[in-house]
Amino acid sequence: MGHDSAKTGKYVGNELEVFALAKNWKSYWVSFIKPLLGNRVLEVGAGVGSNLLLLHSKQELWLALEPDAQQCEQIKSHVQGKNVTVMVGKLDDLPVGAKYDSIVYIDVLEHIEEDTAEVERALGLLSDNGKLIVLSPAHQSLYSPFDEAVGHFRRYNKASLAATAPRNANIEQLYYLDSVGFLASWVNAKILRSDMPTTKQVWIWDTLMVPLSRFIDPLLRYGVGKTVVMVLSNGVQSSRPLSRKSPVSHP
Repeated sequence: MGHDSAKTGKYVGNELEVFALAKNWKSYWVSFIKPLLGNRVLEVGAGVGSNLLLLHSKQELWLALEPDAQQCEQIKSHVQGKNVTVMVGKLDDLPVGAKYDSIVYIDVLEHIEEDTAEVERALGLLSDNGKLIVLSPAHQSLYSPFDEAVGHFRRYNKASLAATAPRNANIEQLYYLDSVGFLASWVNAKILRSDMPTTKQVWIWDTLMVPLSRFIDPLLRYGVGKTVVMVLSNGVQSSRPLSRKSPVSHP
């Protein structure tokens, strides 16, 4: 959901096709998030369903919520045979009283103008011991013509992302990923200032930089990166242990 899509429901970005090639990157962040997912999952801003295919693993319910009707049709074509429900809309369109074990925003929250209100509404949809998982581009200083072109209202650091959480929420995990990719994003924002990375640039980053990040990020204690991840719970003590792959860090 970008600046225009906030009103029309029509997604304004076209980066989904370009970054579909980033298989190493997707495998990296999925390794952190997938172990946290419960049996009833709400994916907000599901796009064309590419993340769903990576994260889905025999859940009792997976609701793919997407305001762009055309993208919803693409999701439906991808998930035949899986226990997935596809719905056109936003949080306010969900059934009254619906509860979910996990709610995920994968590169979505930055597209939502009223992000704090969105997080608060989402937390109200969590079941006991549920988790709200957000993955977003990091560092406003890296905001570039690319971000504007795909409808990002902002980029986050750990403090600004944590600030979207209500007082009654528990911040269970907060960390950065892709320290080497941070350098690539800096070059794009400060030197190239390109509206869209080329296929070759995405290939170089995904093939060469992401594997280096997987090695370097733990050495840096996940304190540097171009992507920030936050895991919230709704104030009820979680009975499920944190993933051992996932660092725990608070602002």
